[in-house]
Amino acid sequence: MKKYVHIVPHMHWDREWYFSAEESRILLVNNMEEILDMLETNPDYPHYVLDGQTVVLEDYLAVKPEYKKRIQKLVQQGKLIIGPWYTQTDEMVVGGESIVRNLLYGLKDCEEFGEPMKIGYLPDSFGQSSQLPQLLNGFGIQRAIFWRGISERHGTDQTEFYWASDEGSRVLVQVFPLGYAIGKYLPTDEAKLKKRMDTYFSVLDRRATTDHIIIPNGHDQMPIQKNIFDVIEVLRKLYPERIFFLSRYEHIFDELEKQEGLATIKGEFLDGKYMRVHRSIYSTRMDIKAANTRIENKITNILEPLASIASTLGFAYHHKLIELIWKEMMKNHAHDSIGCCCSDKVHRDIMSRFFIAEEKADQLISFYMRKIADAMPCDQSLDKLVVYNFLPYERNEPIQAEITTKIANFKLVDENENEIDFEVVKKETIDPGLVDRQIVHYGNYDPFVRYTIQFQDDIPAMGYRAYFIKEADTMIKNVSEEVNQIDTEFYSLTVNENGTLKIYDKTLQRTFDNVLLIEDMADDGDEYDYSPLLNDFIVLSDDVKAQYSMRQNQYFAYVDIHYQLPVPANIESRKAKRRDSFIDVNIQLTVPMNKPIIDVKMDIENIAKDHRVRAYIPTGISSTYAIADNQFGNIKRRVVDPAIEVWETENWDERPDSIYPMLSYVGLSNEHYGVAVLTNSTREYEIVGEHYDTIAVTLFRSIGYLGKEDIVRRPGRPSGIKMETPDSQMIGSNKVHFAITTHQGTTVQANVAKRAKEFLTPLYTYNKMPYDAMKMNNVDFHVPYQYSLFEQKDPYIVLSAVKRSEDDSGIIVRFYNPSEAEKKAIFQWKGPLTQIQKTNLNEKIIASIAYHPHKEFEVNVKRNQVQTVLVQL
Repeated sequence: MKKYVHIVPHMHWDREWYFSAEESRILLVNNMEEILDMLETNPDYPHYVLDGQTVVLEDYLAVKPEYKKRIQKLVQQGKLIIGPWYTQTDEMVVGGESIVRNLLYGLKDCEEFGEPMKIGYLPDSFGQSSQLPQLLNGFGIQRAIFWRGISERHGTDQTEFYWASDEGSRVLVQVFPLGYAIGKYLPTDEAKLKKRMDTYFSVLDRRATTDHIIIPNGHDQMPIQKNIFDVIEVLRKLYPERIFFLSRYEHIFDELEKQEGLATIKGEFLDGKYMRVHRSIYSTRMDIKAANTRIENKITNILEPLASIASTLGFAYHHKLIELIWKEMMKNHAHDSIGCCCSDKVHRDIMSRFFIAEEKADQLISFYMRKIADAMPCDQSLDKLVVYNFLPYERNEPIQAEITTKIANFKLVDENENEIDFEVVKKETIDPGLVDRQIVHYGNYDPFVRYTIQFQDDIPAMGYRAYFIKEADTMIKNVSEEVNQIDTEFYSLTVNENGTLKIYDKTLQRTFDNVLLIEDMADDGDEYDYSPLLNDFIVLSDDVKAQYSMRQNQYFAYVDIHYQLPVPANIESRKAKRRDSFIDVNIQLTVPMNKPIIDVKMDIENIAKDHRVRAYIPTGISSTYAIADNQFGNIKRRVVDPAIEVWETENWDERPDSIYPMLSYVGLSNEHYGVAVLTNSTREYEIVGEHYDTIAVTLFRSIGYLGKEDIVRRPGRPSGIKMETPDSQMIGSNKVHFAITTHQGTTVQANVAKRAKEFLTPLYTYNKMPYDAMKMNNVDFHVPYQYSLFEQKDPYIVLSAVKRSEDDSGIIVRFYNPSEAEKKAIFQWKGPLTQIQKTNLNEKIIASIAYHPHKEFEVNVKRNQVQTVLVQL
């Protein structure tokens, strides 16, 4: 029987890695010229795959805009194959909305040229999320190609299978068992070619389910192989029983879809048996990882809902400005970039892009809040404070706001002149030139005073409430008091001598002690993987002498903790058991009086090298599994990977340590209670302790090489290349932000996903003064003093996104179900609408949704399912 060998010409385009994006762009211009010439002049060269990401076209056309029509013609002829992604995304530490936007904008870019490749093409991502089939199906994609993470223990040893998500989505998968580069630089020398191909065919034939196999003809930054026809002639001579031809990936899927009896498997693919997945890459360059987490949450939880609210009030929704922010982010979401397995110069570029993205997001948030405040019908000389709530239910919780004014004493009143109690907790003088330079220009040098105030009130669902700042005879100044124990509605909290916390949960009637103990260990690894030092010793913060202070008022309690932890200066000091350096630990806790959450901000000044620093959160729960979230759902993982017992005998590429990613939370629980960590920075955890009862959250890793050979948990060659990366030692300030929460019942029953959403969606405030350095004319309409766009009526569903639809016809509302069973999402729309429709993730309409009196509508949502609704206006 003949065997068919599909040789697929492609290039894998790491936009940046140990080389910069600009170096890559120069090569791209050179390579694209050769690709276009080959496709245009050689009718026997039928296809070329442009790596599944449209950013390649964007980078090229920025230099050669005159070739756009040339590319359009080749795409429309089916010769140049583009899309569907904007960039080849990471799947482990990149959020669900980021992956949705990656496909959304990638497919949108493709529309300018022709049909995209409808394959979830991720040939080099470091592991595959269990939710990817659902994400791909949401864009009409039924096929996927990847390489890393698979092994027989998932249920098949074959390279073709169906992969299903929990809610029923599935894709047909073609795995690259030997990677995407086995066909790189194929020689025409018969002996050399046969030696290579015999090795490949022995694996490909054994694991294939059909007589069709793929030889991807390409590699990282590889130019087109111009002599590929000579290679094919030699192959035909060497293997007359095989049929060799240039092809594209779709052709082999056409054959696979005829195949019956393919296995269907579920779950994530994070096995490093045949290829490395780098399970501890989630904490490399924590400054970059934390920036990504923070900005993702700022865009999806604050900016887009705010812009959506503003658009229903009459303001423009600036699609392109928001798209530019997303694309700046997504350039950092390729596996090497967000993995941070790059050179120092590339990491500086990545941080620069994150700075630009956050600056754009912050300024656009401020712009929309100002436009709404400006459009209220009151006297424009009157100071205002507007509080915004971007969750779909009313919130009554402590609010902290800044008010900048020249008024010596003021009061806060609502639109009905009801006075709002508040406390001043901070006061500082502000130069008037920083408020409005025109004031100083006309000779007024009187300073402003910036007050930080705290108060509590009902803030409408997905909306805002305005207050007015009026002159008063007196006002309550700071009444916070120093205390020896924090007491809130939920917790009693004290600080131990070593700076750890003792937390008594009043609801659970349980005490959690030694919370936030710091662990410091050697890291003899590289940017890809943590690696212990043999015969290392663990440094714990259990014997330090901490300085701390505690204070509280009626709204918040605060704890400040500081100490120095002596640690070895580097690997050599570790080997000599010397603690000749230190890390300077600063912890700030904020505890609201009426919520079961402890907000933790840590700033660790690091001057040591070659180590990993983690924080312990003990739970008292002996555990077999932990629950963490992934894109639009949760995943249950063993606290010890069973493969740890066999990885050496089975000769795995890397040891399967139970270091895992989360997106916004991880929790341990039993049927009675649980403890969870919510994160707005680090996304790496491990469950540790003799009884696996402690959540270890990685604060940062300090390493000095991009890749190293023969590390303890990853024998053999270096990953990447061996290159010094001194910036990755993380010398200086390392900031992380997370929270601790406790609850009754299991992690899922307590809906920790919803608590994480609340933590990541703080109330925002805007102080409108009659002064501003940046002048804007007022709009010719008014907005109300309080407003609510819509309200969620069910207690289970978690909101994911609120944005204007890409066609500008209405508001997209996206949500998911993290519970164990199917639930009903119930929303009440408050504003005007014409109809409500269910869409896919690509915002294409699937069906109409009926709404009841008072504009209430319902959507059934399966476990770990994401649903999208378009409310047309």
